[in-house]
Amino acid sequence: MFCRPNILPAIVHPTKCCVNNSFSENVVPHIHPAHTTNINHVKFDHVHFFPQTQSVINEVSHQHFYGGGGPAAPTQVSPMGSPMAGPMGGPMGGPMGGPMGGPMVLPMGSHHGPRPGFKHMYR
Repeated sequence: MFCRPNILPAIVHPTKCCVNNSFSENVVPHIHPAHTTNINHVKFDHVHFFPQTQSVINEVSHQHFYGGGGPAAPTQVSPMGSPMAGPMGGPMGGPMGGPMGGPMVLPMGSHHGPRPGFKHMYR
């Protein structure tokens, strides 16, 4: 005879937890744009000059006056074109010929302005 072993009920122990870790690599691109502007600055210095020139003009005038007394002065033509008498009376009035009763004093000829041959210098 053969005996069968006596089989008891199974004893269940708590589950042993094991963890298997698996890894995968993923690349996530992060884009950070940047822009550089190169500015070229051009400066113009405007310098103003004011050159100064000078000139000299020498004017010369001559007048000849004839007063009363002595020989009669020559008859002259007035600026108005009428003849003027000498120092002892005439169209200018006054007892002595002058406008206010004094002696007649007249400019002689048109000797006004620069001498003949006198050069004006300009620079």
